[in-house]
Amino acid sequence: MTLTRIMHIEDDPSIQEVVRIALEIVGGMTVCTCSSGPEGLAKAASYAPELILLDVMMPGMDGPQTLLQLRAAPATRDIPVIFMTAKVQPSEISEYQRLGALGVIVKPFDPMTLSDQIRALWSQADGQD
Repeated sequence: MTLTRIMHIEDDPSIQEVVRIALEIVGGMTVCTCSSGPEGLAKAASYAPELILLDVMMPGMDGPQTLLQLRAAPATRDIPVIFMTAKVQPSEISEYQRLGALGVIVKPFDPMTLSDQIRALWSQADGQD
């Protein structure tokens, strides 16, 4: 299966825009952008993304809290999630994976290779099913 529908949950408008351009223009994907965890939770079931790209540090409901809520709902339980963060201590990365994240993309990221990074993580998960 080809990865085409992504939900991006990120509170920073400039990062939202760079990711949208990187994935839509460079990667040929369709992106639904949400500015907060609650907005992502509200839209995830109806948008039905194949993958969710989730910022770790957000005001209110952070990325890990959002992931726990996604996992608690039947409609979003099985959607793969990749965290995006500048916090990349090995202990933090292993904690994100323990929570069920497919992987972690480090900020700052390269917009020209972002879609390839996401597809590589996606194909690892797809192959494990």
